[in-house]
Amino acid sequence: MNPNHARAQPWYREPWPWILMAGPALVVVAACYTAWLAVRSDDGLVVDDYYKQGLAINQTLGRSQAAERLGITADVRLIEGRVQVRLGAVRSGSLTLLFAHPTLAGMDQMVKLSLVQPGVYEGQLLPLRSGRWHVVLEQRDWRLTGDWMLPAQDALALGGNTPPSVGEEYWKEGRR
Repeated sequence: MNPNHARAQPWYREPWPWILMAGPALVVVAACYTAWLAVRSDDGLVVDDYYKQGLAINQTLGRSQAAERLGITADVRLIEGRVQVRLGAVRSGSLTLLFAHPTLAGMDQMVKLSLVQPGVYEGQLLPLRSGRWHVVLEQRDWRLTGDWMLPAQDALALGGNTPPSVGEEYWKEGRR
C-alpha cells in the first residue's frame, strides 16, 4: 500500500476552512452589534431645524444681556426632590428652569417654578444623573445660564459671584 494514497477527510473536519471563515463571521457579528447599538442609543445631537435655531440665537443673546443689565442673580439648590431658586432681586411671575444634559436630550427636564415667598421659587424635579448639566433659568424677558456638576456642587450661582441676599433666612431655616 502506498502512503500517498491516504484517505482525505471531509472539508468540515479540516481546521483551515474554519479558520478562514472565522474572520468574516466575526465581522458580521460586529456589524450586527454596531447596528443594534446605533438604533438603541439615539444621540439626539443633530436637530432638524438648525437654521431656525441659528436665527433665534440673537434673541437668546439679547435675553442673557437683559439679565446682566437688570443685575439679576440667582442661587439654585436641589433639596429632597425639589429645586429651589433664590433670586437676588424680587421679581413677579413664574420662572422656568431647564436642566439640559450635554449629550442625552432624553434626560432633559423643564420645571415650572412658582413663588413660595418673596424672592424664593420652588418646583418638583425628578432625580438627576450625576455629571455635568447645563442649567437655564428664564422668564419672558431675561435668562441666566450656567453649568452644574452634580453631586460635586451643592448649589449653583447664576449671573454673579456673590449669592443674593433676598430670602437669606429661608435658606438657613429650610422650607417652612
